[in-house]
Amino acid sequence: MTMNSTPRANRVHIGFFGKRNSGKSSLVNAITSQQLAVVSDVKGTTTDPVYKSMELLPIGPVVIIDTAGIDDEGALGELRVQKSRQVLNKTDIAVLVIDSTLGIDDYDQELIKLFNEKQISYLIVYNKIDLEPLLDLSEPKSIAVSATTGANIEELKNRIAKLDHGAQTKLKIVGDIINPADFVVLVTPIDKAAPQGRLILPQQQTIRDILEADATAIVVKEHELRGTLENLGKAPKLVVTDSQVFAKAAADTPIDVPLTSFSILFARYKGVLKTAVKGAKALDSLEDKATILISEGCTHHRQCDDIGTVKLPRWIKNHTQSKINFEFTSGGEFPEDLSKYQLIVHCGSCMLNEREVIYRQKCAQDQGVPFTNYGTLIAYMQGILKRSVAMFPEIAMELED
Repeated sequence: MTMNSTPRANRVHIGFFGKRNSGKSSLVNAITSQQLAVVSDVKGTTTDPVYKSMELLPIGPVVIIDTAGIDDEGALGELRVQKSRQVLNKTDIAVLVIDSTLGIDDYDQELIKLFNEKQISYLIVYNKIDLEPLLDLSEPKSIAVSATTGANIEELKNRIAKLDHGAQTKLKIVGDIINPADFVVLVTPIDKAAPQGRLILPQQQTIRDILEADATAIVVKEHELRGTLENLGKAPKLVVTDSQVFAKAAADTPIDVPLTSFSILFARYKGVLKTAVKGAKALDSLEDKATILISEGCTHHRQCDDIGTVKLPRWIKNHTQSKINFEFTSGGEFPEDLSKYQLIVHCGSCMLNEREVIYRQKCAQDQGVPFTNYGTLIAYMQGILKRSVAMFPEIAMELED
């Protein structure tokens, strides 16, 4: 991904679902004008979901997702179906592909029910009309196409683009709380997990957001913060720090200068900051031998002092002075049954779209499990959470006794 490309998490996710051999992969290839997915007459050719980033006007940047058949069989088939169902948790628009020679059946009806339950906008696409041209399309959400001949493919793209793709956040990461000509200081330790020569994604996106607000981003490493603030000439509007150096940044930032973290900003951006603040307070109610799930939305090579698997567990044990059990998930893994956990600590979710983050938070809420994220919990343990959310009064109220 280049600095100018839209991150996948910020793209509208369009998932293609249906039975095996309904022509999902052929349809994805026709819409993207690429041989993105392997096509075969053999049922079950698509195994893991296939993702393709592209532009689809008037929506703009989207991710097209081709999934395995919802009717796949056997032990391996069940795993494929499970992965297809998991895609629903990040899907903003669903396309149900039906073989027009067979018509709609119980598998398709089950998917429609899931779309409605999850409040996902959807379109029913009858494929292969070159083989079965006579169809009853009285259902307003349906359209007939042929991936083979290209019939109605452009109309399908237009219909998809006009669908409501959910309550994508209207907030910015930081741009809505700063003004043109403001200075924003970003404290960015050189992360060993990031590829050489790159900043990690939250830092990249925050810099872009600041520049789009016509403000100035000043990027420093943690040991440069104090000197930079002393020599800046005017107080910055905000200091944003990596959570791993929160304590040092708080000590080096004058109390009258607002301070927060990338992780807290992203919790707000993804719509879960209020929940994260409430969840952080639950840390002090944990009993001995409680189990905490630490979940990351991406996969990366873990370093010897990895924040998720090493630092956070150490800080939590020091704070609680209790024997705490930890379990870890990463990437697309997130348990449906959360009953064994007393707290969920999630990463900043820069790699997950808003719908999936809210889905994970709601899973925890529905099962009565407190939910927070890295930066919010770290600020709470270090006694600076109230300061770190002070610029969001409706959130700061959650910390009032």
